[in-house]
Amino acid sequence: MGKGLRFHGIRQTQLIIALLTVIQSGSILYMAMGLAKVISQLFAGSSLQEQSGWISIFLAAFAIRQLTNVLIQRISYRYAEKTGKELRRTLMEKLFRFGPRLAKSEGTGNLVTLVLDGFSQFRTFLELFLPRMMSTAITPIIVWVYILMQDWIAALILAVTMPILIAFMILLGLAAKKQMDRQWESYRVLSNHFVDSLRGLETLKMLGLSKRHSESIERVSDSYRSATMKTLRVAFLSSFALDFFTMLSVASVAVSLGIRLIEGTMLLEPALLVLILAPEYFLPVRMMGADYHATLKGKEAGKAIQDLIDEASKQDRTEEAVLGTGEELLALHSAGRGAAGLAASQQAATDGQSGISSGAAKSNADQHCSNRPVLASSSWTWQEDSVLRLAQIGVKHQEEGPASIEDITLELTGKRRIGVIGSSGAGKSTLIDVLGGFLHPTSGSVMTAGRKLSTLGLEGWREQITYIPQQPYLFSSTLRENVGFYDPKASEAEIKAAIAKAGLAEVAAGLPEGLDTPIGSGGRRLSGGQEQRVALARAFLGNRPIMLLDEPTAHLDIETEYELKQTMLPLFDDKLVILATHRLHWMLDMDMIIVMDHGRIAEMGTHEELLAKNGVYTELIRAQEEGWT
Repeated sequence: MGKGLRFHGIRQTQLIIALLTVIQSGSILYMAMGLAKVISQLFAGSSLQEQSGWISIFLAAFAIRQLTNVLIQRISYRYAEKTGKELRRTLMEKLFRFGPRLAKSEGTGNLVTLVLDGFSQFRTFLELFLPRMMSTAITPIIVWVYILMQDWIAALILAVTMPILIAFMILLGLAAKKQMDRQWESYRVLSNHFVDSLRGLETLKMLGLSKRHSESIERVSDSYRSATMKTLRVAFLSSFALDFFTMLSVASVAVSLGIRLIEGTMLLEPALLVLILAPEYFLPVRMMGADYHATLKGKEAGKAIQDLIDEASKQDRTEEAVLGTGEELLALHSAGRGAAGLAASQQAATDGQSGISSGAAKSNADQHCSNRPVLASSSWTWQEDSVLRLAQIGVKHQEEGPASIEDITLELTGKRRIGVIGSSGAGKSTLIDVLGGFLHPTSGSVMTAGRKLSTLGLEGWREQITYIPQQPYLFSSTLRENVGFYDPKASEAEIKAAIAKAGLAEVAAGLPEGLDTPIGSGGRRLSGGQEQRVALARAFLGNRPIMLLDEPTAHLDIETEYELKQTMLPLFDDKLVILATHRLHWMLDMDMIIVMDHGRIAEMGTHEELLAKNGVYTELIRAQEEGWT
């Protein structure tokens, strides 16, 4: 996991552990010397009192060995804990920055498992791997050189058997990694499957499919069980093989020493010394092999975490160099505040540049996060005269793959209701993700106040937005805390008012503990319409000037949708609203309609203007009418 070990402070930690390992290796030599000297002298008839000096050396070396071992464990533990926290912070920043698209692509269950269990497993791996790696690289060499000084035949036997042991360990490691990859993939599938099953349990029961779905759960669980058992078999086989080859090698050395002792060509003291050191020569490799299998899941978790961060970072690498100069802040301030905003933005740009120089010593991930310009919502707000232009925007998820959207050019101004319509796969959700800053365009540019932006993923822009997806996420918390997501400091009166506006007052009154009733995962289950009303209550309470809605009623029946629509329309007043949907009845309430077709804008205009064109919009209406008949 070479790429995964490029963390801030890794070299200093490795240097300290290496130094302590050298001291520990020296203590092993003195322990062996003291023990061999005492045994050989006692065998020769010397008294125990006469060996008090060598016994003291042995005890001192033993104490030093244990002390260095404790220090190495503490250093590696603290470093693993610190690195785990930094990595978690980086991952959470990426998840919040790229929002629903990243969560959708990876799976909610997988992300939850990765954030909760994955980091714990990765810390354990890092805590064990660093000292084992240093010990394997240093201790055998020091021990072997000393054995060579005592007996070249034993050193030759050890030198020949070590590569064989390492080669066998590598082969078993590759087999174990293959099995662990399968187990980890099964674990991811099981996590996502479990979360999806909990979410859809009520629907499955209504449709009478719960028993059939239990078979699917059993199949996925059995797949994970099978992968786990195969991994354990390989791990047990590897441990047995390591112990077998180690004992065989030590036995070979012992036989060689015994034959020469009988022949009288070898003295007892150096023979005992070599025999005591031979197991120590193999011990780091054995420990490395044992901990490798014990922490393999942590290694795979770390790789998955790093891959996820790298995938999210691909979006960051598409940003232009202008991001670091503060020019984007300048543009957004200029759009919202005129001359006053221009002065404020110049100060923000200066602060952004100073942040870059001060963060030079940080890790790559932390440096990137700390240098990102932050636009506070207090300094800029979307207003009636604000303008946002998209020029030839395109998005490709794979470099050689097809474009999800292509050549999107449009202008968004002031407080209007804009509908984005099109068939499935037309690019509606991708456009919403670009506008929300969850997805960076791979081509084109975003313009405001005549200045070019490389991304809308700025904190200040996000603070202007309320985002409502198809299935809003309910946190495992109370109704009060779920509604107050955008404004945690809101008073009870404000929360109750937002709940009333969203049409949830009757539902809240019927809950056992009122606003303090737990909902979401592990709490009281709400229907799809009620979950959307919780999202609307959040929006009423937050009252942000821009609303992005991505198929907010796609999974609801038509009666619930029309009922919810009456609640939503007042929420659209005095805001820039961008609603992506395939339900055409919403378009009658829009000020402008964008018709998407195969990733491009096919038509734009009001409902009446598009009907007069008799184009793609008219075809969508006819297709939907045919579906109703």
